[in-house]
Amino acid sequence: MIEADLLARRFEENRSRLRAVAHRMLGSGTEAEDAVQDTWLRLSRADVAGIDNLPGWLTTTVGRVCLDRLRTRTARPEQPWGTAAPEPDPTDGAPVDPEREAVLTESVGRALLVVLDTLAPTERFVFVLHDMFAVSFEEIAAVVDRSPAAVRQIASRARRRVHQSGTVRETDPARQRRVVEAFLAASREGRFDDLVNLLDPHVVMRADPVAAGLGSAAETRGSATIAGFFNGRAQGASPAYVDGMPGAVVELGGDARLALSFIVTDRIIGIEVVADPAQLATLDLIVG
Repeated sequence: MIEADLLARRFEENRSRLRAVAHRMLGSGTEAEDAVQDTWLRLSRADVAGIDNLPGWLTTTVGRVCLDRLRTRTARPEQPWGTAAPEPDPTDGAPVDPEREAVLTESVGRALLVVLDTLAPTERFVFVLHDMFAVSFEEIAAVVDRSPAAVRQIASRARRRVHQSGTVRETDPARQRRVVEAFLAASREGRFDDLVNLLDPHVVMRADPVAAGLGSAAETRGSATIAGFFNGRAQGASPAYVDGMPGAVVELGGDARLALSFIVTDRIIGIEVVADPAQLATLDLIVG
């Protein structure tokens, strides 16, 4: 069992990430802080001994708290895009600290928050947790009581709506595509340092069972480890869009044998590898 003071320290280590999740989910600094505090209360009452991955548990829990809050916003009428700005954070103008900087970055911006506010609660939950914080479809599925395949479809639908709204830096597919193309080029040419620089230090790569059988682990974490895995590889990978996400496809005889999708914010924070033929058949693949 984690002692109370250690648990509190570990929670504080994750606070900035939790506020970032909550701010994107709720669009309000005040509500985000309330959601983070609610998450702490849930953690303090939880059986911590049964939590294997505390950062992951905290991320999905704060997302669940925010999803519940979004679903209760029944009294507020829908706002057309661009007609109302999200509530300003009450801490604007205060001295900058790392926690606040993680939430109120220029890359988030009011434009993105306005677009996110047009999504249905479940769409917003799936998009924010997966496309912005690299939470797996399997973890999200457990929260929204859907299958991972259904969650993938929800993410794809939300992604299209966000992209159709116009260029928002954090979700701009053209910028994300450039990052992925640079990563693939560095992989082919064996430029290890460039690979590391393009990856977030806490990047996670997940592979389905078929892909894992081809030589990758089911889950791999850390920029150096993942850069080492890709260093000198990707020779047969062609740039592609995978369900609207920047990615790559390996083809044999004109058929897709492997698909990689990349979750990109400022850098690559997640990579998903699919090699199961049945799963590949369900993906919307645009190669080139």
